[in-house]
Amino acid sequence: MRSSCVLLTALVALAAYYIYIPLPSSVSDPWKLMLLDATFRSAQQVSNLIHYLGLSHHLLALNFIIVSFGKKSAWSSPQVKVTDTDFDGVEVRVFEGSPKPEEPLKRSVVYIHGGGWALASAKIRYYDELCTAMAEELNAVIVSIEYRLVPKVYFPAQIHDVVRATKYFLQPEVLHKYSVDPGRIGISGDSAGGNLAAALGQQFTQDANLKSKLKVQALIYPVLQALDFNTPSYQQNVNTPILPRYVMVKYWVDYFKGNYDFVQAMIVNNHTSMDVEEAVALRARLNWTSLLPASITKDYKPVVQTTGNARILREIPQLLDARSAPLIADQEVLRHLPKTYILTCEHDVLRDDGIMYAKRLESAGVEVTLDHFEDGFHGCMIFTSWPTNFSVGIRTRNSYIKWLDQNL
Repeated sequence: MRSSCVLLTALVALAAYYIYIPLPSSVSDPWKLMLLDATFRSAQQVSNLIHYLGLSHHLLALNFIIVSFGKKSAWSSPQVKVTDTDFDGVEVRVFEGSPKPEEPLKRSVVYIHGGGWALASAKIRYYDELCTAMAEELNAVIVSIEYRLVPKVYFPAQIHDVVRATKYFLQPEVLHKYSVDPGRIGISGDSAGGNLAAALGQQFTQDANLKSKLKVQALIYPVLQALDFNTPSYQQNVNTPILPRYVMVKYWVDYFKGNYDFVQAMIVNNHTSMDVEEAVALRARLNWTSLLPASITKDYKPVVQTTGNARILREIPQLLDARSAPLIADQEVLRHLPKTYILTCEHDVLRDDGIMYAKRLESAGVEVTLDHFEDGFHGCMIFTSWPTNFSVGIRTRNSYIKWLDQNL
Protein backbone atom coordinates (compact mmCIF):
# COMPACT_ATOMS: atom_id res chain seq x y z
CA MET A 1 0.00 0.00 0.00
CA ARG A 2 2.77 2.37 0.98
CA SER A 3 4.74 1.68 -2.21
CA SER A 4 1.58 2.33 -4.26
CA CYS A 5 1.16 5.74 -2.62
CA VAL A 6 4.80 6.58 -3.30
CA LEU A 7 4.43 5.52 -6.93
CA LEU A 8 1.21 7.52 -7.34
CA THR A 9 2.83 10.59 -5.79
CA ALA A 10 5.80 10.25 -8.14
CA LEU A 11 3.52 9.91 -11.18
CA VAL A 12 1.49 12.97 -10.14
CA ALA A 13 4.72 14.95 -9.65
CA LEU A 14 6.00 13.87 -13.07
CA ALA A 15 2.69 14.82 -14.71
CA ALA A 16 2.73 18.21 -13.01
CA TYR A 17 6.33 18.75 -14.10
CA TYR A 18 5.41 17.86 -17.70
CA ILE A 19 2.29 20.03 -17.78
CA TYR A 20 3.56 23.12 -15.98
CA ILE A 21 5.19 25.87 -18.00
CA PRO A 22 5.69 29.45 -16.82
CA LEU A 23 3.10 31.73 -18.42
CA PRO A 24 2.43 35.47 -18.12
CA SER A 25 -0.32 36.24 -15.61
CA SER A 26 -2.17 38.20 -18.30
CA VAL A 27 -2.81 35.19 -20.56
CA SER A 28 -6.37 33.83 -20.63
CA ASP A 29 -7.08 30.73 -18.49
CA PRO A 30 -3.39 29.83 -17.92
CA TRP A 31 -3.88 26.36 -16.38
CA LYS A 32 -6.24 25.33 -19.13
CA LEU A 33 -3.69 26.56 -21.69
CA MET A 34 -0.99 24.47 -19.98
CA LEU A 35 -3.19 21.37 -20.29
CA LEU A 36 -3.95 22.11 -23.93
CA ASP A 37 -0.28 22.65 -24.68
CA ALA A 38 0.71 19.42 -22.87
CA THR A 39 -1.86 17.50 -24.90
CA PHE A 40 -0.53 18.92 -28.16
CA ARG A 41 3.09 18.29 -27.16
CA SER A 42 2.22 14.68 -26.32
CA ALA A 43 0.62 14.21 -29.74
CA GLN A 44 3.73 15.72 -31.37
CA GLN A 45 6.01 13.35 -29.45
CA VAL A 46 3.92 10.33 -30.44
CA SER A 47 4.02 11.42 -34.10
CA ASN A 48 7.80 11.98 -33.90
CA LEU A 49 8.23 8.45 -32.52
CA ILE A 50 6.12 7.06 -35.38
CA HIS A 51 8.33 8.99 -37.82
CA TYR A 52 11.52 7.71 -36.13
CA LEU A 53 10.29 4.12 -36.43
CA GLY A 54 9.73 4.68 -40.15
CA LEU A 55 6.00 4.01 -39.94
CA SER A 56 4.79 7.37 -41.31
CA HIS A 57 5.79 11.00 -41.83
CA HIS A 58 5.47 12.82 -38.50
CA LEU A 59 3.05 15.42 -39.91
CA LEU A 60 0.79 12.74 -41.38
CA ALA A 61 0.79 10.95 -38.04
CA LEU A 62 0.11 14.15 -36.09
CA ASN A 63 -2.73 15.17 -38.37
CA PHE A 64 -4.21 11.68 -38.15
CA ILE A 65 -4.35 12.11 -34.37
CA ILE A 66 -5.89 15.60 -34.65
CA VAL A 67 -8.52 14.61 -37.21
CA SER A 68 -9.33 11.27 -35.52
CA PHE A 69 -10.26 13.00 -32.28
CA GLY A 70 -12.03 15.95 -33.87
CA LYS A 71 -13.60 15.02 -37.21
CA LYS A 72 -17.25 15.97 -37.60
CA SER A 73 -19.70 14.91 -40.29
CA ALA A 74 -21.57 17.47 -42.38
CA TRP A 75 -24.53 17.73 -40.02
CA SER A 76 -27.27 20.25 -40.78
CA SER A 77 -29.61 21.96 -38.31
CA PRO A 78 -32.82 23.95 -38.81
CA GLN A 79 -30.66 27.11 -38.81
CA VAL A 80 -27.71 26.04 -40.99
CA LYS A 81 -27.52 23.62 -43.91
CA VAL A 82 -24.10 21.92 -44.14
CA THR A 83 -22.89 20.02 -47.21
CA ASP A 84 -19.60 18.56 -48.42
CA THR A 85 -18.86 19.06 -52.11
CA ASP A 86 -15.99 20.13 -54.36
CA PHE A 87 -15.30 23.31 -56.29
CA ASP A 88 -13.24 22.62 -59.42
CA GLY A 89 -11.73 19.52 -57.83
CA VAL A 90 -11.03 21.13 -54.43
CA GLU A 91 -13.00 19.77 -51.47
CA VAL A 92 -15.09 22.31 -49.58
CA ARG A 93 -17.64 22.29 -46.79
CA VAL A 94 -20.47 24.76 -47.40
CA PHE A 95 -22.55 26.27 -44.58
CA GLU A 96 -25.79 28.01 -45.62
CA GLY A 97 -27.78 30.21 -43.25
CA SER A 98 -31.56 29.88 -43.32
CA PRO A 99 -33.31 31.70 -46.20
CA LYS A 100 -35.10 34.92 -45.24
CA PRO A 101 -37.87 36.38 -47.42
CA GLU A 102 -36.66 39.94 -46.74
CA GLU A 103 -33.09 38.95 -47.73
CA PRO A 104 -33.21 36.87 -50.93
CA LEU A 105 -29.42 37.18 -51.43
CA LYS A 106 -26.94 36.32 -48.70
CA ARG A 107 -23.47 37.63 -48.01
CA SER A 108 -20.63 35.11 -48.06
CA VAL A 109 -17.19 34.36 -46.60
CA VAL A 110 -14.60 32.03 -48.08
CA TYR A 111 -12.81 30.62 -45.02
CA ILE A 112 -9.35 28.99 -44.93
CA HIS A 113 -8.40 27.00 -41.84
CA GLY A 114 -5.05 27.20 -40.07
CA GLY A 115 -2.57 24.47 -39.12
CA GLY A 116 0.88 25.39 -40.44
CA TRP A 117 -0.08 24.38 -44.01
CA ALA A 118 0.16 20.79 -42.74
CA LEU A 119 -2.45 20.15 -40.05
CA ALA A 120 -6.18 20.36 -39.28
CA SER A 121 -9.16 20.26 -41.63
CA ALA A 122 -12.31 22.14 -42.58
CA LYS A 123 -14.09 19.05 -41.26
CA ILE A 124 -12.85 19.02 -37.66
CA ARG A 125 -15.15 20.19 -34.87
CA TYR A 126 -13.34 23.47 -34.17
CA TYR A 127 -13.72 24.83 -37.70
CA ASP A 128 -17.12 23.27 -38.23
CA GLU A 129 -18.41 25.06 -35.12
CA LEU A 130 -16.80 28.37 -36.13
CA CYS A 131 -18.27 28.29 -39.65
CA THR A 132 -21.67 27.18 -38.38
CA ALA A 133 -21.72 30.14 -35.98
CA MET A 134 -20.71 32.50 -38.80
CA ALA A 135 -23.40 31.17 -41.14
CA GLU A 136 -26.10 31.44 -38.48
CA GLU A 137 -25.18 34.81 -36.96
CA LEU A 138 -24.45 36.51 -40.29
CA ASN A 139 -27.18 34.67 -42.21
CA ALA A 140 -24.44 33.95 -44.71
CA VAL A 141 -22.96 31.27 -46.94
CA ILE A 142 -19.58 30.15 -45.60
CA VAL A 143 -17.30 28.17 -47.91
CA SER A 144 -14.62 26.38 -45.87
CA ILE A 145 -11.83 25.09 -48.10
CA GLU A 146 -10.27 21.67 -47.55
CA TYR A 147 -6.98 22.46 -49.30
CA ARG A 148 -4.25 19.83 -49.63
CA LEU A 149 -1.59 19.71 -46.92
CA VAL A 150 2.13 19.14 -46.40
CA PRO A 151 3.69 16.58 -46.89
CA LYS A 152 1.37 15.44 -49.68
CA VAL A 153 1.93 18.76 -51.45
CA TYR A 154 4.18 21.78 -50.88
CA PHE A 155 4.18 25.50 -51.67
CA PRO A 156 2.55 26.83 -53.82
CA ALA A 157 -0.01 23.98 -54.16
CA GLN A 158 -2.00 25.20 -51.14
CA ILE A 159 -2.36 28.64 -52.75
CA HIS A 160 -3.41 27.06 -56.05
CA ASP A 161 -6.14 25.11 -54.23
CA VAL A 162 -7.66 28.12 -52.48
CA VAL A 163 -7.44 30.29 -55.61
CA ARG A 164 -9.04 27.58 -57.75
CA ALA A 165 -11.89 26.94 -55.30
CA THR A 166 -12.56 30.67 -54.80
CA LYS A 167 -12.56 31.42 -58.53
CA TYR A 168 -15.05 28.61 -59.06
CA PHE A 169 -17.31 29.94 -56.29
CA LEU A 170 -17.24 33.46 -57.79
CA GLN A 171 -18.76 32.29 -61.08
CA PRO A 172 -22.22 33.90 -61.53
CA GLU A 173 -24.01 30.57 -61.90
CA VAL A 174 -22.46 29.22 -58.67
CA LEU A 175 -23.29 32.37 -56.72
CA HIS A 176 -26.84 32.12 -58.06
CA LYS A 177 -27.07 28.48 -56.93
CA TYR A 178 -26.22 29.50 -53.35
CA SER A 179 -28.23 32.78 -53.49
CA VAL A 180 -25.12 34.89 -52.78
CA ASP A 181 -24.91 38.63 -53.36
CA PRO A 182 -21.84 39.08 -55.64
CA GLY A 183 -21.12 42.46 -54.04
CA ARG A 184 -20.89 41.07 -50.49
CA ILE A 185 -18.17 38.41 -50.52
CA GLY A 186 -15.14 38.29 -48.24
CA ILE A 187 -12.14 36.06 -47.63
CA SER A 188 -10.83 35.04 -44.26
CA GLY A 189 -8.53 32.62 -42.50
CA ASP A 190 -6.57 32.02 -39.32
CA SER A 191 -2.83 31.48 -38.87
CA ALA A 192 -1.55 29.67 -42.01
CA GLY A 193 -5.08 30.09 -43.37
CA GLY A 194 -4.68 33.83 -42.82
CA ASN A 195 -1.47 33.61 -44.82
CA LEU A 196 -3.30 31.90 -47.68
CA ALA A 197 -6.19 34.39 -47.50
CA ALA A 198 -3.74 37.31 -47.69
CA ALA A 199 -1.94 35.69 -50.64
CA LEU A 200 -5.25 35.06 -52.40
CA GLY A 201 -6.32 38.68 -51.86
CA GLN A 202 -3.07 39.96 -53.34
CA GLN A 203 -3.34 37.67 -56.37
CA PHE A 204 -6.88 38.83 -57.04
CA THR A 205 -5.79 42.49 -57.08
CA GLN A 206 -3.47 41.64 -60.00
CA ASP A 207 -6.22 39.97 -62.06
CA ALA A 208 -8.41 42.45 -63.94
CA ASN A 209 -11.34 40.03 -63.89
CA LEU A 210 -11.16 39.53 -60.12
CA LYS A 211 -9.89 42.90 -58.89
CA SER A 212 -13.14 44.10 -57.29
CA LYS A 213 -14.74 40.76 -56.45
CA LEU A 214 -13.90 40.82 -52.74
CA LYS A 215 -15.51 43.34 -50.40
CA VAL A 216 -13.42 42.55 -47.30
CA GLN A 217 -10.59 40.39 -46.00
CA ALA A 218 -10.37 39.26 -42.38
CA LEU A 219 -7.06 37.81 -41.18
CA ILE A 220 -6.85 36.08 -37.80
CA TYR A 221 -3.35 36.03 -36.24
CA PRO A 222 -1.90 35.53 -39.74
CA VAL A 223 1.64 34.33 -40.49
CA LEU A 224 2.96 36.81 -43.05
CA GLN A 225 6.76 36.66 -43.32
CA ALA A 226 9.79 34.42 -42.91
CA LEU A 227 12.59 36.98 -43.12
CA ASP A 228 12.82 37.95 -39.46
CA PHE A 229 12.28 35.46 -36.64
CA ASN A 230 13.40 38.03 -34.07
CA THR A 231 10.65 40.63 -34.14
CA PRO A 232 9.65 41.72 -30.62
CA SER A 233 6.80 39.19 -30.55
CA TYR A 234 9.11 36.35 -31.61
CA GLN A 235 11.55 37.36 -28.88
CA GLN A 236 8.86 37.85 -26.24
CA ASN A 237 6.98 34.63 -27.00
CA VAL A 238 9.86 32.36 -27.96
CA ASN A 239 8.48 29.45 -25.88
CA THR A 240 4.83 30.47 -25.56
CA PRO A 241 2.19 27.84 -26.36
CA ILE A 242 0.76 26.73 -28.59
CA LEU A 243 3.19 28.03 -31.21
CA PRO A 244 6.80 28.40 -29.97
CA ARG A 245 9.26 30.02 -32.37
CA TYR A 246 11.09 26.77 -33.10
CA VAL A 247 7.84 25.10 -34.19
CA MET A 248 6.87 28.03 -36.44
CA VAL A 249 10.26 27.96 -38.19
CA LYS A 250 9.90 24.20 -38.75
CA TYR A 251 6.46 24.78 -40.32
CA TRP A 252 8.10 27.18 -42.79
CA VAL A 253 10.81 24.64 -43.65
CA ASP A 254 8.17 21.92 -44.09
CA TYR A 255 6.06 24.21 -46.31
CA PHE A 256 8.97 24.53 -48.75
CA LYS A 257 10.22 20.93 -48.38
CA GLY A 258 13.43 22.39 -47.00
CA ASN A 259 16.25 20.99 -44.91
CA TYR A 260 15.80 20.81 -41.11
CA ASP A 261 19.51 21.55 -40.79
CA PHE A 262 18.62 25.17 -41.62
CA VAL A 263 16.22 25.66 -38.70
CA GLN A 264 18.72 26.85 -36.08
CA ALA A 265 20.40 29.22 -38.57
CA MET A 266 17.02 30.68 -39.55
CA ILE A 267 16.07 31.23 -35.91
CA VAL A 268 18.98 33.69 -35.57
CA ASN A 269 18.25 35.26 -39.00
CA ASN A 270 21.32 33.83 -40.73
CA HIS A 271 19.21 33.42 -43.87
CA THR A 272 18.68 37.19 -44.18
CA SER A 273 22.07 38.50 -43.06
CA MET A 274 23.61 41.67 -44.48
CA ASP A 275 25.68 39.71 -47.01
CA VAL A 276 22.58 38.07 -48.52
CA GLU A 277 21.79 40.57 -51.25
CA GLU A 278 18.28 39.38 -52.11
CA ALA A 279 17.10 39.79 -48.52
CA VAL A 280 18.61 43.22 -47.87
CA ALA A 281 16.41 44.81 -50.54
CA LEU A 282 13.26 43.55 -48.78
CA ARG A 283 14.21 44.41 -45.20
CA ALA A 284 12.74 47.91 -45.40
CA ARG A 285 9.30 46.40 -45.99
CA LEU A 286 9.34 44.79 -42.55
CA ASN A 287 11.54 47.18 -40.62
CA TRP A 288 9.79 46.73 -37.30
CA THR A 289 11.67 49.60 -35.65
CA SER A 290 9.57 51.96 -37.79
CA LEU A 291 6.45 49.87 -38.37
CA LEU A 292 5.74 48.99 -34.74
CA PRO A 293 4.79 51.44 -31.96
CA ALA A 294 7.08 52.01 -28.97
CA SER A 295 4.61 50.13 -26.74
CA ILE A 296 5.46 47.01 -28.76
CA THR A 297 9.17 47.47 -29.50
CA LYS A 298 10.02 48.26 -25.85
CA ASP A 299 13.72 47.46 -25.31
CA TYR A 300 13.95 44.74 -27.96
CA LYS A 301 16.83 45.00 -30.42
CA PRO A 302 16.86 43.92 -34.08
CA VAL A 303 18.86 40.77 -34.82
CA VAL A 304 20.75 41.39 -38.07
CA GLN A 305 23.74 39.20 -38.81
CA THR A 306 26.68 40.66 -40.74
CA THR A 307 27.47 37.34 -42.38
CA GLY A 308 25.15 34.37 -42.64
CA ASN A 309 24.29 31.31 -44.66
CA ALA A 310 23.59 32.20 -48.30
CA ARG A 311 22.93 28.53 -49.03
CA ILE A 312 19.55 28.73 -47.26
CA LEU A 313 18.05 31.16 -49.79
CA ARG A 314 19.72 29.36 -52.67
CA GLU A 315 17.93 26.17 -51.66
CA ILE A 316 14.72 27.80 -50.38
CA PRO A 317 14.19 30.93 -52.54
CA GLN A 318 10.45 30.68 -51.73
CA LEU A 319 11.21 32.40 -48.41
CA LEU A 320 11.37 35.68 -50.34
CA ASP A 321 8.30 35.03 -52.50
CA ALA A 322 5.45 37.45 -51.71
CA ARG A 323 2.97 34.60 -52.27
CA SER A 324 4.39 32.92 -49.17
CA ALA A 325 5.20 36.16 -47.34
CA PRO A 326 2.44 38.69 -48.14
CA LEU A 327 3.99 41.26 -45.80
CA ILE A 328 6.81 41.90 -48.30
CA ALA A 329 4.52 42.60 -51.28
CA ASP A 330 4.96 45.78 -53.34
CA GLN A 331 3.08 48.85 -52.13
CA GLU A 332 1.24 48.98 -55.46
CA VAL A 333 -0.22 45.53 -54.81
CA LEU A 334 -1.33 46.50 -51.29
CA ARG A 335 -3.01 49.65 -52.56
CA HIS A 336 -5.77 47.68 -54.30
CA LEU A 337 -6.71 45.41 -51.38
CA PRO A 338 -10.21 45.60 -49.85
CA LYS A 339 -11.21 46.80 -46.41
CA THR A 340 -9.27 44.67 -43.91
CA TYR A 341 -9.68 43.26 -40.41
CA ILE A 342 -6.61 41.88 -38.61
CA LEU A 343 -6.87 40.16 -35.24
CA THR A 344 -3.68 39.84 -33.18
CA CYS A 345 -2.87 38.32 -29.79
CA GLU A 346 -0.32 39.53 -27.28
CA HIS A 347 1.02 36.06 -26.43
CA ASP A 348 1.77 35.00 -30.00
CA VAL A 349 4.99 34.94 -32.02
CA LEU A 350 2.94 36.17 -35.01
CA ARG A 351 1.57 39.27 -33.27
CA ASP A 352 3.96 41.65 -35.02
CA ASP A 353 3.37 40.14 -38.48
CA GLY A 354 -0.26 41.26 -38.20
CA ILE A 355 0.53 44.68 -36.73
CA MET A 356 3.16 45.43 -39.40
CA TYR A 357 0.80 44.35 -42.17
CA ALA A 358 -1.89 46.65 -40.79
CA LYS A 359 0.60 49.53 -40.83
CA ARG A 360 1.71 48.81 -44.41
CA LEU A 361 -1.89 48.54 -45.57
CA GLU A 362 -2.81 51.84 -43.90
CA SER A 363 0.19 53.50 -45.58
CA ALA A 364 -1.12 52.16 -48.90
CA GLY A 365 -4.52 53.77 -48.28
CA VAL A 366 -6.45 50.65 -47.24
CA GLU A 367 -9.04 50.95 -44.47
CA VAL A 368 -7.87 48.64 -41.66
CA THR A 369 -9.26 47.54 -38.30
CA LEU A 370 -6.57 46.14 -36.01
CA ASP A 371 -8.22 44.17 -33.19
CA HIS A 372 -5.67 43.29 -30.50
CA PHE A 373 -6.31 41.04 -27.48
CA GLU A 374 -3.94 41.47 -24.55
CA ASP A 375 -4.82 38.09 -23.03
CA GLY A 376 -4.94 36.21 -26.34
CA PHE A 377 -2.67 33.39 -27.50
CA HIS A 378 -2.13 31.82 -30.90
CA GLY A 379 -5.10 29.74 -32.03
CA CYS A 380 -7.43 30.98 -29.30
CA MET A 381 -10.39 31.89 -31.54
CA ILE A 382 -11.32 28.29 -32.32
CA PHE A 383 -11.34 27.26 -28.65
CA THR A 384 -14.87 28.16 -27.64
CA SER A 385 -16.53 24.92 -26.48
CA TRP A 386 -15.90 22.48 -23.63
CA PRO A 387 -13.38 21.15 -22.72
CA THR A 388 -11.18 23.64 -24.63
CA ASN A 389 -13.32 26.71 -24.00
CA PHE A 390 -11.32 29.86 -23.24
CA SER A 391 -12.85 33.20 -22.35
CA VAL A 392 -10.60 34.94 -24.90
CA GLY A 393 -11.69 32.41 -27.52
CA ILE A 394 -15.31 33.42 -27.12
CA ARG A 395 -14.45 37.14 -27.08
CA THR A 396 -12.24 36.97 -30.18
CA ARG A 397 -14.87 35.01 -32.11
CA ASN A 398 -17.61 37.44 -31.12
CA SER A 399 -15.48 40.45 -32.09
CA TYR A 400 -14.56 38.89 -35.44
CA ILE A 401 -18.17 38.02 -36.34
CA LYS A 402 -19.34 41.46 -35.19
CA TRP A 403 -16.86 43.15 -37.55
CA LEU A 404 -18.02 40.96 -40.45
CA ASP A 405 -21.64 41.78 -39.62
CA GLN A 406 -20.92 45.52 -39.71
CA ASN A 407 -18.68 45.54 -42.80
CA LEU A 408 -19.69 42.74 -45.14
